[in-house]
Amino acid sequence: MLKIGLTGGIASGKSLIEREFAALDVPVADADVIGRELTAKGGEGLKALVGALGSGILDSDGNLDRRRLRERLFADPALRRQVDGLLHPLILGRLKARLDGFHAPYALAVIPLLTESPASRALVDRVLVVDCSEELQLLRLMSRDGETESQARAILDAQAPRATRLGAADDILLNEGDEATLRHYVSHLHKFYLELAAAGDPRRPGLRLP
Repeated sequence: MLKIGLTGGIASGKSLIEREFAALDVPVADADVIGRELTAKGGEGLKALVGALGSGILDSDGNLDRRRLRERLFADPALRRQVDGLLHPLILGRLKARLDGFHAPYALAVIPLLTESPASRALVDRVLVVDCSEELQLLRLMSRDGETESQARAILDAQAPRATRLGAADDILLNEGDEATLRHYVSHLHKFYLELAAAGDPRRPGLRLP
């Protein structure tokens, strides 16, 4: 089965593209969804975090206070690396298991940190990067999440540079238009990936849309 890794910067449109592929009956494994499962109350990941960082990361009901943790991580790169080291092996193990359980011509693995993680890259055959300008990312973060401009810039600065993601891409989808345009691009990619899967040719030269 051909495995496509979908990645992109925050607020670039990964979730929307994931939904469009899922609507075409493409099986999807999402690292963020798995991460939330692992850090839900009683989850293996949450136990690891509390063991390392203490109960101050929990709210009054014993759930992970995600906003508080995110603020700490963006303020402390060393702490962010520590948390990544705790959670990423757990997430990747479960992600691989889900991919292994799919039966389809191809599947989509949504991995936000794919270009930063060689272990993530090893799970997929091709990399699809959803891209948009940093100015548009800032606007979406401020509108969607209520972040201030300085907070939004700090979030972007904590991620891999846009050029790094684009340099790792086999295929690129520019997401700066409306949903109808994006749906058209996803349909085109879907046909392309079905062709690659049928031909057993995962390394064919990539697509740049538009």
